[in-house]
Amino acid sequence: MGRVTERRRVVRIRGGVAGTRPDTLVAEEPLEIRLNGRPLAITMRTPGDDFALAVGFLVSEGVLASAAEVRAVTYCEGAAEDGSNTYNVVNVQLAPGVPVPDISLERNVYTTSSCGLCGKASLDAVRTATRFAGIAADPVRVSAALLGQLPDRLRAAQKVFDRTGGLHAAGLFTAEGELLDVREDVGRHNAVDKIVGRALQAGRLPLAGGVLLVSGRASFELAQKAVMAGIPVLAAVSAPSSLAVDLALETGLTLIGFLRGPDMNIYAGAERVTL
Repeated sequence: MGRVTERRRVVRIRGGVAGTRPDTLVAEEPLEIRLNGRPLAITMRTPGDDFALAVGFLVSEGVLASAAEVRAVTYCEGAAEDGSNTYNVVNVQLAPGVPVPDISLERNVYTTSSCGLCGKASLDAVRTATRFAGIAADPVRVSAALLGQLPDRLRAAQKVFDRTGGLHAAGLFTAEGELLDVREDVGRHNAVDKIVGRALQAGRLPLAGGVLLVSGRASFELAQKAVMAGIPVLAAVSAPSSLAVDLALETGLTLIGFLRGPDMNIYAGAERVTL
């Protein structure tokens, strides 16, 4: 298992004076996700919670909806040329009777730490139907005043960010502001997959009534992951994309952007936010 952080020597210039010192960097390593032994996806991630990341990714792909559908999750031995275990290849073995999706060139996905589902052949290919009942009927309500407090609560829970300054975070909250889980990763989509995967492992899907907060922008893929996990509210401290807004409007997801203190923009599902 790789480390979450690594140390490197840097030249630091302060006030026109240069000096060398060690610096702490966030680790970034590839993770290959296999399904029943067949390669499905490669993502660049921060090591840690790899099993949760793998099954969370499969939730967003519409493959999994409960822990009972997973027979085993293991690291693959012999991944390196010398036969050693790199801890960078994870295999998810489905339980007997669980349908295996067609793993074709169109479905095979290469993801990066910044863009997520970059390899999808078309927009239609990522409009995966959720396995749970539609989130549009979720009656959750959350106050604008509470939403304004969540970014500070998420930031306070980011342990590795304090040491590196280079990690995204995703936090899962209740409508009352209780922090249920927080994950950090070099990729914002990985942080969300880790939260969703941990919820699946704990038997807590769908995440009805939940509020998902991400530390960056709200892309289409993050909106998709929220919908697939049954999360009714997605908030971001930065901007959403146009496709994220379109998906939110289609599915009944409440989508909030530019959440900074008491200020925010509500792009969809404003009826869930109370003043």
